[in-house]
Amino acid sequence: MILAAAMNPEAFSGAQDAIARMRRGDPDALTAVISRYQHRLYRYLLRLVREPAAADDLFQQTWLRVMEKIGRYDARRSFESWLFSVAHNLAIDAWRGKRGESLNHAGDAGDAGDAGDSGEAPIERLSTGEPDALERLLDFERGAMLAACMHELPAIHREVLTLRFEEDMKLEEIAEVAGVPLSTVKSRLRRALEGLRAAMEARLPGGRRA
Repeated sequence: MILAAAMNPEAFSGAQDAIARMRRGDPDALTAVISRYQHRLYRYLLRLVREPAAADDLFQQTWLRVMEKIGRYDARRSFESWLFSVAHNLAIDAWRGKRGESLNHAGDAGDAGDAGDSGEAPIERLSTGEPDALERLLDFERGAMLAACMHELPAIHREVLTLRFEEDMKLEEIAEVAGVPLSTVKSRLRRALEGLRAAMEARLPGGRRA
């Protein structure tokens, strides 16, 4: 779906027009924008909070907040990044004080210095030098195993995997959504991939490989 939209300039132009009309208060434009993003936004929220009822509530809150803040939206920014950052911030507010897991910090311990001596983050080396490893991970996407394994990960790891591989966002866009430095996104993605591999290997016959 993402690739199809990228290859269709008319679809992109139509989305930009709907967003511009929404900023002018056109109710029909709001319906069009919600229709365009509803499935992706709900999937993101469900991955993040893992509870359908909570995701439903955050979905509604997100669009209400979008309408409140649309006048301050900078059209030079990516609307998708802005939309998902609104949802991210609402999720943080909803979770604050309700559970031990934090969207901001869980799983970040030990991130400093993860780039190594080469100055290149491990995720960059994985992306450029080991494409088959990522392809093998993505091959699990349609299966129940991957969904179950992602469900076990910390929230920030579920979030970065969803934005990178399901939403096809660049690392810089993920940093904007999450409100963290690019280096933190790279560390989170590396740790998320490691956690996902470990969870999948544990479910394979014979358990985790040596």
